[in-house]
Amino acid sequence: MNKIYIYDSVKKQKVEFQSIEDNKVKIYVCGPTVYDDSHLGHARSAIAFDLLHRVLKVNNYDVTMTKNFTDIDDKIIKKMYETSRTLEDITSEYIKAYKNDMKALHVLDNTLEPKATQNLEVMKEMINNLISKDCAYKTSDGVYFDTSKDESYGNISSMASDENSLSRVEVNSEKRNSSDFALWKFAKENDVSFEAEFGLGRPGWHIECSAMIKKHLAYENSEFQIDIHGGGADLLFPHHENEAAQTRCDSKQHLAKYWMHNGFVNINGEKMSKSLGNSFFLKDILKSYSGEVVRFYLLTAQYRANFNFNEEDLISSKKRLDKLYRVKKRVYGGAKSTVNKDFKANILNALNDDINTSKALAVIDELINTANDKLDANAKDKAFKKELVANIEFIEEALGVSGSDAYEYFQFGIDEKTISEINNLIEKRTEAKKAKDFETADKVRDEISALGVSVMDTANGVVWEKV
Repeated sequence: MNKIYIYDSVKKQKVEFQSIEDNKVKIYVCGPTVYDDSHLGHARSAIAFDLLHRVLKVNNYDVTMTKNFTDIDDKIIKKMYETSRTLEDITSEYIKAYKNDMKALHVLDNTLEPKATQNLEVMKEMINNLISKDCAYKTSDGVYFDTSKDESYGNISSMASDENSLSRVEVNSEKRNSSDFALWKFAKENDVSFEAEFGLGRPGWHIECSAMIKKHLAYENSEFQIDIHGGGADLLFPHHENEAAQTRCDSKQHLAKYWMHNGFVNINGEKMSKSLGNSFFLKDILKSYSGEVVRFYLLTAQYRANFNFNEEDLISSKKRLDKLYRVKKRVYGGAKSTVNKDFKANILNALNDDINTSKALAVIDELINTANDKLDANAKDKAFKKELVANIEFIEEALGVSGSDAYEYFQFGIDEKTISEINNLIEKRTEAKKAKDFETADKVRDEISALGVSVMDTANGVVWEKV
């Protein structure tokens, strides 16, 4: 099996990945809090860990990819009061919208997608266990984790002793330590709440992920519960630090063998933030650009780097992807053989080096140039065409781009009514040609051209695309 190297956020260096169990990998990625539509930050994280998923799969690992949905949270409750809608109504709407956005971005389906509200029992069990060990205690407003009881607290983020970091934690005079955090929040008037022996209330954010990992993924006879825990760089502290502490005190295991984090998204140089009003909703971007184009653009920077999103670069990136699809058009509908060994090795060498997408895309650029030169020199080279089809399919498998129909890719942005009109005109032209009424066929072709569309007659039938 090929060696894979990943950057471990805790060790702060690239390390060779070695799974806990041979040929199997368990991954948990912190998913969205479902109270609003997905934004570019969600896309960045989803694509980063989808790449990890794909890289492990093409290296023949059996991957269990888990992403949770936080469906109980202050922001969700606030939206309930503002809209007079139920919690389930709100969360189900935004979970569905998130999944649709992920599908548009060509993100592979997750193996597991646990929801917080469906895993309350294991959360309560963990909290009871922590209370029994005096690692947690009750105050007037909830149950808190005592960070002083975890000797390793701070090892994940190296930030636990940073006063500026601790200032982010809500001040409560009843807490034993300033860094202690809520495991369970006691119910306020008209609050969403659940029964528990330590008090009516709801879980804190950090306990959710630890509990779901314990229930759905944890290896019982291992030093580590899972192979890889991932999320955005903003989750390293306090969220991941607190998750790790809870798990160590609850089970005497480390939560994850490796920790991976993706970089932030900046909009035209400013860090993406709703307070700045620059948090692009994916649904708005996807009106103007296909999800595959957005995905390809986000692949142009290494996942750990901060990404500066601007439309000018997005358009340039699309032109680069267009070139790959123009090559795909040249072998449209053809049979495939096997992937070129050198091409596959070069792609894997790039991706197995901490998912170096910039290097992988450079390999693809080289393939495009070589392919066009060879096809220009000998358009009837069937062996090369078959290999090229296989190479393009491997790009889709490893990177999640190039999998669309070669002509449909160039049809993006045309509304359904116009598509229906185009298809009707193509059928009319086809019938005219069958009847040898070439004058009508030419007139219909002119009508189609007037719609901003180019028609091509191929061995696989009539195809069209936007001019």
